[in-house]
Amino acid sequence: MSEQAISTNNGKHDLVKVTHLMKYFPVRGGLMQRIQAWVQAVDDVSFTVREGETLGLVGESGCGKTTVGRTMLRLIEPTGGEVMFEDTNVFDLKGSDLKRMRRNMQIIFQDPYASLDPRMPIGESIAEGPKIHNIGTPKERFEIVIQNLRKVGLEDYHSRRYPHEFSGGQRQRIGIARALALQPKFIICDEPVSALDVSIQSQVLNILNDLQSEFGLTYLFIAHNLSVVEHISHRVAVMYLGKIVELTTREELFRNPLHPYTQALMSAIPVPDPHLARERIILPGDVPSPLNPPTGCHFHPRCPVAMEHCSVEEPPFIEVSDDHFVACWRVE
Repeated sequence: MSEQAISTNNGKHDLVKVTHLMKYFPVRGGLMQRIQAWVQAVDDVSFTVREGETLGLVGESGCGKTTVGRTMLRLIEPTGGEVMFEDTNVFDLKGSDLKRMRRNMQIIFQDPYASLDPRMPIGESIAEGPKIHNIGTPKERFEIVIQNLRKVGLEDYHSRRYPHEFSGGQRQRIGIARALALQPKFIICDEPVSALDVSIQSQVLNILNDLQSEFGLTYLFIAHNLSVVEHISHRVAVMYLGKIVELTTREELFRNPLHPYTQALMSAIPVPDPHLARERIILPGDVPSPLNPPTGCHFHPRCPVAMEHCSVEEPPFIEVSDDHFVACWRVE
């Protein structure tokens, strides 16, 4: 993958720099449970997240979006590559150094109910991070809980309630409050609104926007809903089968998508006007298995404009115009 893809643009500071990130999962079998094959969940991914911005990461289910986020935080260990956070390689850290780094890098999970302990009042759940990192006295930690509950639109008395007493939208607000408790600089939002009603989605997205403006937060926003990504992101990266195929600004991506896969995704966005017809691009076949990805460009078996060369050699991820990166032989 081209090193151009991870360079700083427009003079903005890169808070997080991901370079050649790889995560393969072993498939074991047989009597001795030996490794039979590897699931190539994330395969040579590079991008940057600039300070104070929201980078949207989109793609079909199973393309590796969540694995990218979890690997960046060392919730799962990487197979290769590096993640630089403020000039420190996260993958080199161990013990107390890694613990200190995690104060600056937090995550909001997709399922807010599964990520909360059902036997613990949500005030204790939010205070758990500060307690682990020895921040403040019990009274001061309680103040942190109350402050963060108010920031996400909840009341003080909610701190004594249990997760089952809240709606899905309220539980996701609690997840946001918990992520804020350590005052991080970078938050990975792993499909935080995909399980919520549309009306609640907008409320949660507005909370994230307001918090970003107030505290200068930086987000990696993982989603498969392009309309949500368009609303919240500054730049957007499109993933397909473990690889990023296009990366550019939100405006440029929705105005001028260059990769055939991105164009197909855009054609599937509903238009809120029955009189406006959009030409739908129907991709043939199914997404290949990451156990045995196609040679060359991973997208070529389904690509409507594939050439013979596409099945032979993987296209480089290059900058085709200002801050617009694409991996496609046709575009090049």
